[in-house]
Amino acid sequence: MGLDHRHIYGMIENMAKAGVTCLGYWTEGDPETLPGFRKRFPHLPRFESLQAALECGANLALISAIPSDRAQLTVKAMQQGMDVMSDKPGCTTLAQLEQIKACVAQTGRIWSVNFSERFETPASTLASQLVAAGAIGQVVQTVGLGPHRLNRATRPDWFFRKACFGGILTDIASHQIDQFLHYTGSDTAEVTHAFTANYANPGDSEVQDFGEINLRSDRGTGYIRVDWFTPDALPNWGDGRLTILGTQGYIELRKYVDVGGQKGTDHVILVNGDRCEKIDASAAGLPYFARLAYDIENRSETAMRQAHCFTVMELALRAQQMADEL
Repeated sequence: MGLDHRHIYGMIENMAKAGVTCLGYWTEGDPETLPGFRKRFPHLPRFESLQAALECGANLALISAIPSDRAQLTVKAMQQGMDVMSDKPGCTTLAQLEQIKACVAQTGRIWSVNFSERFETPASTLASQLVAAGAIGQVVQTVGLGPHRLNRATRPDWFFRKACFGGILTDIASHQIDQFLHYTGSDTAEVTHAFTANYANPGDSEVQDFGEINLRSDRGTGYIRVDWFTPDALPNWGDGRLTILGTQGYIELRKYVDVGGQKGTDHVILVNGDRCEKIDASAAGLPYFARLAYDIENRSETAMRQAHCFTVMELALRAQQMADEL
């Protein structure tokens, strides 16, 4: 329901790999992503209306509409008896988050946000396994970097309106907040610093092309930097990285590219008391999607705890609010 961001491609493809059948799609108008969607999924029918999509009998709704519209669609889907996987950000205001929380409490439905920088990267899967095995001791800090390419020529109008995209911290930084909580094992955190700026796009006053956050929990601290400055020579959309510092070593994830190093994606560097190596993590798998299918059938929380999902979005929204007030 809603195809306004290309993340919908991976959401459908990975659920299909988990054995799930897609019944069809609905989207408002003809978003720029629609031709690519039809090319990838030529067999999927388009529902004539939102109501027809809501009444199709599906167990799960995948939502990648304009970010500011996702909460409303989420509530409608859950009220119709569907669980929801939303593209990030799952909502763009604290008021929307409260509406979703109330609907989850009322309906018992699952609200899961696809934090793709963890759930769609095998490097993150391997890092989770290494941390759980104690390979670097107790995790005390994460440093998450989320650079992106602006691709101005292909961006729709809503991309440049803050009321629609929610701000750079609400949007991109929700990935890194998810990773901080996950790898440190924190239930919640405090935003101790948040900042945004528009350094390179003076003609678009609502664009935020740089943002940073500092987090602190009872388990550790985190630094997050996100931006829209990926230069043209990089062969992909961004050199996303994560460093996980432990008391007995560290892990670095070079998820999408290893500049000057090995080809391909999903490079994991592990350094501890007896290992100092770069590991090809491309075969580590993406368990989130199969786990979500399991949770829908069994009403469990193996893919992601509901409280974790709520907390990630609340911290992102509060960080955005703090930065905006500056």
